[in-house]
Amino acid sequence: MSLLLLGVGIAVLLLLRVPVAFAFLGPSLAYMLLTGQSTGTSLRQVTDATQSFPLLAVPLFVFLGSLANHAGLADKLFRFALAALAKVRGNLGYVTVGGSVGFSWMSGSAVADAAALGKVQIPAMLRNGYSRRFATGLSASSSLIAPIMPPSIPAVIYAGLAAASTGALFAASVVPALLMAAGLCVVVFIMVRRQPNLKAGRFDRAELLASVKGVLLPALTPVIILGGILGGLFTPTEAAGVAVVYVLLIAVGTRSLSWSGFRASVRETVITTAGIMLIVAAAALLGHILARERLPQMLTELLFGLTESPIVFLLLISLLMLILGTVVDSTAILVLVVPILLPIASQYGIDPINLGVVLIMSLMIGLLTPPVGTALFVTAAVSDTRVGEVFRGAVPFALPAVVVLLLVILIPDVILFLPEVLDL
Repeated sequence: MSLLLLGVGIAVLLLLRVPVAFAFLGPSLAYMLLTGQSTGTSLRQVTDATQSFPLLAVPLFVFLGSLANHAGLADKLFRFALAALAKVRGNLGYVTVGGSVGFSWMSGSAVADAAALGKVQIPAMLRNGYSRRFATGLSASSSLIAPIMPPSIPAVIYAGLAAASTGALFAASVVPALLMAAGLCVVVFIMVRRQPNLKAGRFDRAELLASVKGVLLPALTPVIILGGILGGLFTPTEAAGVAVVYVLLIAVGTRSLSWSGFRASVRETVITTAGIMLIVAAAALLGHILARERLPQMLTELLFGLTESPIVFLLLISLLMLILGTVVDSTAILVLVVPILLPIASQYGIDPINLGVVLIMSLMIGLLTPPVGTALFVTAAVSDTRVGEVFRGAVPFALPAVVVLLLVILIPDVILFLPEVLDL
């Protein structure tokens, strides 16, 4: 009965559009008071959740993505990709996917990708005869690569919660991210063939060489991050700090970052990090309550009663994450479900890294689904398009993400071989 009332309270607050952190925190504090629990225990649960060295990488990676945006690195990536694929028919579709892959090495956030690249990609496609539905749908869908490709902010959060290797999770995430990009290119190829009005452009060698100069130094950022982590030179937090300093030096050296841009980056980082940490703290208290009420044990018994197959378990979990991801922030879901699902997954013999990739991919697909669908709303805002129109455009481009998710569930060695080869 306590769990039922707690769930109803949270659901009502979410329906009333109360921010997720407070929707979790209010009923949780009421539960603690009504059951005679110490308020000191509540405070300890809340503060302990944010006192994690791995979580220190979150604001640094957020800052990195914001700096890259305000320093115009997204524009430089787009210019380079456009120059390189100038003679390809429907090139702006492939450029959109390629730009998202390039920017994902620095941002780690779908929102940052959709905001930074959408402002450049969508107007360019509209000017060149692409439909608004195609342009906004592809831009929103390709932004999902960023939170999967390292340095993924959800991966940092999961690794901290699961006490897993961030480097191993980063390595395991590279393959599904690249497969998603390849799948998006296939869909672009199919859809472009149906639009004979889209013509190839002219190759300009001078433009290509000029654009190469703009991306040469920024292209070393993922080398610093992944090379440092996988080579054992840095922890993920240290790698994030080094990458921030490196991008700052590039921005100052090339005079591509103004003082107002720097201040905007700091402000965005503070606001985003505060929101994430507040959710982490509130969800940790709720997780403590759920553990006290023995919800993990009840779920274990229920799931083992339904199936003994690890594949079916992961399929059920993916479906649950897809549903939850439509109404609740992905950070809140991760903080809430990882402590519950991790021990259950271990009983099924599922590798924590495999579970992490499945959870993150499932939740990221939820960014394309209303009513919460953050990627939809950001893309709609930067393109002055109705959310429904963006969603309809994103439906065919979401299929590659679903296919790759199924592949990760059915054949986990697709992602686990790389951490094993690198001995992570």
